[in-house]
Amino acid sequence: MAVLIKLSEIVCYGYHGVLPEEQSLGQEFRVSLELALNRPAPEKDLLTETMDYREAVAVVLRIMEGPPRRLLETLASEIASAILQLEGVGSVKVIVCKPHPPMPAVRGGVAVELSRTGER
Repeated sequence: MAVLIKLSEIVCYGYHGVLPEEQSLGQEFRVSLELALNRPAPEKDLLTETMDYREAVAVVLRIMEGPPRRLLETLASEIASAILQLEGVGSVKVIVCKPHPPMPAVRGGVAVELSRTGER
């Protein structure tokens, strides 16, 4: 049985975007992850049998609170690459959402979704 861990809407604050005001004022971002593990489901109810998904949250926060990026695609790619380095992760889907973009007609936010599989 494959294990899929889903982390929904990790809330971050960052200075990402194309517009100068986005990089100077910053804004809220929300990141969601789906982590497909490359190990079987735990049998003994021990954390050592799976992955500690707090590590994935720490990766997201480090990247999202780090140096400014212009594109959501860049952020999603950097997160995916870093998540795939975590022990036990075989593939990842990353969604990076800008819930309040500086665009008058957009009320539901904008998001980029990226999926990547590890080479291990």
